Amino acid sequence: MEHIRIPKVENVRMIDRYNSKNSIVGTLYLTATHLIFVDPIANKETWILHMHISNVEKQPLTTTGSPLLIRCKTFLSVTFVIAKERECHDVYTTLSKLYQPVSYQNLYCFQYTSSTEDLQKCAGWDYFKLESEFKRMKVPNDEWQLCKMNKGYELCDTYPNQFYVPNSVDKAILLGSSRFRSKGRLPALTYLHPNKASICRCSQPLAGFSARCVEDEQLFVKIRKNNPNSNILYVVDTRPRMNALANRAAGKGYENELFYENTKFHFLGIENIHIMRASLQKLIETCEQKSMSGFLSALESSGWLKHIRSMLDTSYFIANAVYKGISVVVHCSDGWDRTSQVCSLASLMLDPYYRTIKGFQCLIEKDWLSFGHKFSERCGHLSTDPKEISPIFTQFLDSVWQMMQQRIDAFEFNERFLLILHDHVMSCQFGTFVGNCEKDRLDLKLCEKTFSLWGFMANHMNEYLNPLYKPGEVDDILVPNLAPQCIKFWRGMYSRFESGIHPREDVSDFLLASKEHCSSLDEHVQHLTKRIGNLKNLISKSAKKLQTNGANLLQNATGRADNKFNYDNKKLSELQSADHDHPLNPLKSESYCFSNLSVSDNNSEEVDQITAEINSVALDWKSLRSATACQCSTPFSQEMKKTHCWRCGEIFCTRCIDKFIPLPGHHSKKLVPVCRACFKLVTTISP
Repeated sequence: MEHIRIPKVENVRMIDRYNSKNSIVGTLYLTATHLIFVDPIANKETWILHMHISNVEKQPLTTTGSPLLIRCKTFLSVTFVIAKERECHDVYTTLSKLYQPVSYQNLYCFQYTSSTEDLQKCAGWDYFKLESEFKRMKVPNDEWQLCKMNKGYELCDTYPNQFYVPNSVDKAILLGSSRFRSKGRLPALTYLHPNKASICRCSQPLAGFSARCVEDEQLFVKIRKNNPNSNILYVVDTRPRMNALANRAAGKGYENELFYENTKFHFLGIENIHIMRASLQKLIETCEQKSMSGFLSALESSGWLKHIRSMLDTSYFIANAVYKGISVVVHCSDGWDRTSQVCSLASLMLDPYYRTIKGFQCLIEKDWLSFGHKFSERCGHLSTDPKEISPIFTQFLDSVWQMMQQRIDAFEFNERFLLILHDHVMSCQFGTFVGNCEKDRLDLKLCEKTFSLWGFMANHMNEYLNPLYKPGEVDDILVPNLAPQCIKFWRGMYSRFESGIHPREDVSDFLLASKEHCSSLDEHVQHLTKRIGNLKNLISKSAKKLQTNGANLLQNATGRADNKFNYDNKKLSELQSADHDHPLNPLKSESYCFSNLSVSDNNSEEVDQITAEINSVALDWKSLRSATACQCSTPFSQEMKKTHCWRCGEIFCTRCIDKFIPLPGHHSKKLVPVCRACFKLVTTISP
């Protein structure tokens, strides 16, 4: 709070960048974590997390005030015009100190406290273990073993403390290879296919123009021989050949083919972090174009889609080689940017497990978090060298989205899942992506002091489901279509805050709501069917009891009649007296009538319970299109998820529908989302 020089500014105009005449006058608030603009007329709030801000720019003074342009890592761009220049300067100074802290301890995750009691701080930190993921791939085995030389991060401080290497290698080979590789990042297993072909990752060798390392060469031989189906090994250098040649002058470079037998080398031309950073900047400028020709020419000039295609092309080359039984070793310069991109994308193409929500999270844990992608530097979490910032993870998510557009049925998750993941990588609200490697996260004690993103996402899993997912109908390898016409601009990511360019309702949201509604009704039908079956059994048992009792009474009465009367006209009065005891006499059979088929004395309570079960499930759900604002008066926007209450059928924002409870009228009694009012009602009625 000591950095906030001015907590509140009134009469601030927020300008629509597509229409400068369309401005909103409101109040600007500065808190320790957010910048909040309140529109009093529309009762709308615009929240900007400080950690999402990528740049704050003071623009030239105008007749209406001092403009302040704020660009965000979530691709929100907003301009505030502040009447007094002094107030504008105070806001600018405050934001400059808050959006890029100087130390890890000032990050949002260390101050964040969950707004709900359902999310525990420990939740999510133990969801994924590297050993468990490799056990799923049946590692360790006869070919691969667990390396424990990095227990104290002495061998390589940016690798996990345990990783897998060929069984037949000794410590001398591993130590020699580590010394020969940039940052000590020696070849380590990251994916093993059932056909025994593998993907290993490392960094560039310190070869210069003539240096060699016998231990490194021996390690490559061991990797090749671990695959009995092929006598060759591919080495994929993701850099352009010219870049690799330039690195030789600095004593690095690439492997000499003469020293690595039965090995084929491939340069696949993905550009470096500086080219990617410049490309993203041009893409952001592209989104601000107002004309069709301007947009198309700027999009081509940015080269963004070309870079995305290059990543998919390289990843498919690796995946196809492994699918055909050839092992691959992948590296770039230091092995934590382009290597993470293509290794994870290739694994995604090869393994359907990684296309599930849990599997995708596990893939990120393995190839990005454990093997040391520099999230804090690449995402600009701290005040650091701006040349280290680059959209590496954003490009990875974009590539996944491209494959989802081509094979939507192959992925369990939807677009919102990728957007939430992207935004929280940038937000530092959770400690999952803070730091540059596994060692950093242990030193910061993030699992003790911060919340996990995976724990948060587990409580909102129904928001990320793809209703078109068909897990049983996937190919052995997912082949991306790399034709230029198939690589698309991701409007949902880069232009998601622009009004007027999106459909009224997202198709996946509409399908998911329909699927959930059908699921609720199906659960209700199953419950009612079971109820009806139970009632039929009770009626059947009571009817049999009535029939038995009636038959006994009839038999006794008939016996008395036969002995007592001869059915002549003289004894008609006596016959009428016998009829008084007949079981079908209304007075005698009153206690055996159908209306009194009861197995308990609590009929009224039973009826009330059945009525409550019937009323606990909404038969009609409100249409998504008809909902413009939540009952808390928060207007629905493109990026805000609309969620139905399964009990009343009304639509709420995610903040107002944070309760989950089993409904009495559902067969499986699984937890479903309900609004707060229905939650109180169900918990009060339920026994």
